[in-house]
Amino acid sequence: MNSKLKILLLADPFSSHAIKWANGLFKKDIDVTVFGLSNYSENQYASGIKIIASRFPDYIKYKDDGNFLKSFYLFALPNLKKIIKQSAPVILHAHSASSYGFLGALSGYNPYLISVWGNDVFNFPKKSSLHKNLIKYNLSKADKIFSTSFMMCEETKKYTNKEIEVIPFGIDLEVFKPNHQRKLFSENDIVIGTIKSLEPKYGIIDLVKAFKVVKEKLPELPLKLLLVGRGSLENKVKQLTNDLDIIDSTTITGFVPYNEVVKYHNELDIMVAVSTEDSESFGVSVIEASACEKPVIVSDKGGLKEVVQNDVTGIVVSANNHLQLAKELEKLILNKELGTSLGKAGRERVKKYYNWEENVSQMIINYQRIWEKYFASL
Repeated sequence: MNSKLKILLLADPFSSHAIKWANGLFKKDIDVTVFGLSNYSENQYASGIKIIASRFPDYIKYKDDGNFLKSFYLFALPNLKKIIKQSAPVILHAHSASSYGFLGALSGYNPYLISVWGNDVFNFPKKSSLHKNLIKYNLSKADKIFSTSFMMCEETKKYTNKEIEVIPFGIDLEVFKPNHQRKLFSENDIVIGTIKSLEPKYGIIDLVKAFKVVKEKLPELPLKLLLVGRGSLENKVKQLTNDLDIIDSTTITGFVPYNEVVKYHNELDIMVAVSTEDSESFGVSVIEASACEKPVIVSDKGGLKEVVQNDVTGIVVSANNHLQLAKELEKLILNKELGTSLGKAGRERVKKYYNWEENVSQMIINYQRIWEKYFASL
């Protein structure tokens, strides 16, 4: 691969998505630098990747005003321009069309690419006409735009007439694969759970309520609930499990580094992702679970419908309906053969559509074509 291809990624260096893209590109002999505005875990990145974190000052780090926080990206612009001059990247690629997209647009550097992530096109533009125009401006400065799902691609088209290419955020099939040796639970336990942030839009409360319904209906079975992640609902979820008298059957892990996520997928018997908003743009954790041959239950929101083939690789339920979720959970619990069938079909679907190696290669081909086109126009 072209060892001279130098990419500067504008992204949150703490994000598992940014870590995965940086490592994936670096593995293909791309020179990668990550510029972001948060703390990060250095051991999550491959040795050789350069990370430059222009961190928020302590006096604004914990402010709740999102607009105030986003305005601070302006203060990072001189530093970004300095890094661009020093590193001389071939391509500047922002991950998120709002904050980092704005920073990249203001840099004036080309070729400039933007990958939309979800909230940046589903929620951010709807806050006000200013937010909408800001997204339009950022996208107008991009030489090319990428989306991880067709559904999010259509949403992005509301704010630009430019070409948008869909490249899924796939799975490393050598990492995400079945492993039947449990460490947290016994082999007899039936583990239901999710690997999502404990935030309102991910339907965590519905999952807890559905688990309670199923546990009451099947009291003789060793049912366990596993919630992997952290978020603003953590205390509320703990209180709810106590109120519902299922706290002894519930495990909440808190934050888990991305390189440890796969072992939690393999603790599950059934993976649940019942988001309540269409801003669930793709559903990475769902295809991770499918790659591990786990049956999945998802809601009919956002990109979740794209990654799950209903009644073939998983089950699609209505969002905000914990009783329907409970019914489908019961069906899978009592029909182990069905779960096995859905899980195996899920891995085959991931192999066909969401192979991470192919996704990274597809992105690199775009990098090379865009640079060649830009160089020829100079």
